[in-house]
Amino acid sequence: MMRPVIVAAAWVVAILAALATVFTSWWWALPALVLLGSAALGTWDLVQTEHTILRVYPVLGHVRFLMELIRPEIRQYFIESNTEATPFDRETRDMVYERAKGTKGDEPFGTERDVNALGYEFLRHSLRAHLAEDLDPRVRLGGPDCTQPYDIAMLNVSAMSFGALSANAIEALNAGAARGGFAHDTGEGGISPYHLRGGGDLIWEIGSGYFGCRDADGRFDPVAFAEKSTMPAVKAISIKLSQGAKPGLGGVLPGAKVSAEIAATRGVPVGKTVVSPPSHSAFGTPTELLTFIATLRRLSGGKPVGFKLCIGARTEFLSICKAILATDIAPDFVIVDGAEGGTGAAPQEFEDHVGMPLTEGLMLVHNCLVGTGLRDRIRVGASGKVASGVDVVSRVCQGADFLMAARAMMFAVGCIQALKCNTNRCPTGVATQDPSRSRALDVPDKTERVFNYQRATVASAAQIVASMGLDGFHELSPAMLNRRIEGQRTATYAEIYDWLMPGELLEDPPQSWRSDWVEASADEFR
Repeated sequence: MMRPVIVAAAWVVAILAALATVFTSWWWALPALVLLGSAALGTWDLVQTEHTILRVYPVLGHVRFLMELIRPEIRQYFIESNTEATPFDRETRDMVYERAKGTKGDEPFGTERDVNALGYEFLRHSLRAHLAEDLDPRVRLGGPDCTQPYDIAMLNVSAMSFGALSANAIEALNAGAARGGFAHDTGEGGISPYHLRGGGDLIWEIGSGYFGCRDADGRFDPVAFAEKSTMPAVKAISIKLSQGAKPGLGGVLPGAKVSAEIAATRGVPVGKTVVSPPSHSAFGTPTELLTFIATLRRLSGGKPVGFKLCIGARTEFLSICKAILATDIAPDFVIVDGAEGGTGAAPQEFEDHVGMPLTEGLMLVHNCLVGTGLRDRIRVGASGKVASGVDVVSRVCQGADFLMAARAMMFAVGCIQALKCNTNRCPTGVATQDPSRSRALDVPDKTERVFNYQRATVASAAQIVASMGLDGFHELSPAMLNRRIEGQRTATYAEIYDWLMPGELLEDPPQSWRSDWVEASADEFR
């Protein structure tokens, strides 16, 4: 690495300046002091573990932290000059940093939100409020056909592959999950050694490329799947049907990025471009999807199996529900991915305009399962800009049982939204395969931050529920989440949206659902 060499060179120059002060002229005193101070600061930056950016950019990295001390108005100007950083992202980033460091406390001067703005949301509270007793609630994944059910935490690490994230980032996320007892989704890039090193619970995501369980032609390999899925670390399997950040697309990993380590993890040749197809080759209809789920459940020894998708059309999910009713094979869980998810590898048009946002997609899936009488058999997860305790509670009101977070977990391991994910030059070592950068991310320190963030956020969500006068997340309902819909008028989600009754689609579908229910088919994704 060049950085230690540069710091060493700074020491040499500083010492020479000091000698010049003694033997030639006192005019060298000030330069000598500046050089000695810079060399000492650079040395400290290299050995400290708290700030990755200082390890990557010794001395110069302090400019960023000096900017954070400037008056909020000026700092806000510089942040807003980055058009990619939305208000949600700025507030979320600061909140996650503080919770990850264990410094998040009470805020002065009240709310920073415009409570009169259109779309402003708030939760009701109760005069029967009390202190939360269960700060680590669990949700059981596993239906009647599952022999190894898994009790998942309320907030977990969402899908991010090794390759997209660095080895140290993956290891820190996994070790944080192990310490906090929550799950770590592998992403579709397969199970790497860094997913196993930390000892955390894994949800193995199987994408259309079948990485880690593919044959030479890129098709599903049941033998390879059985070998890995039975590992004790793997607690559940998730089939990725589509991704919110790039719905309708597979992925391309350029050959230059396919190192020996990534090739071994994914089961692909070194140095050759890898293409993930837009859809799966192992199934092509809703019925075949459920047969595939049953196969994975059997090969894994009875572990929970579900799927993740970004909703495109209501008829497609209703088709899956019809197939469940016809075959009596049900997934143990469904993870709804919102179209607002982030990625460094998708066209902007897809990120901005394709796929259903999480709010609409989550409520649709919940209603479909309720209306077909399947909701009690299937747990629903939600993934898409979930970061705060309020996010957790709001999503449960909308139909979720548990949550997955990606971007917030990246913030916890040090991401500063430099927007360099696709350049391999991430300044904090999170989204890069450059060894000199990723090595600067200190795993023990970031492990602690991931643990702190998840624990504080779930505890906050639990206390919000208790402040609503409830005894648990299971008592939340759409009537408890309010939204400003126009002017001074607010309404609850129960009033704004239609909610189906259990089995209603089977008995007498309402007019607004009837055509989609009739069109849906167990034999075709429509």
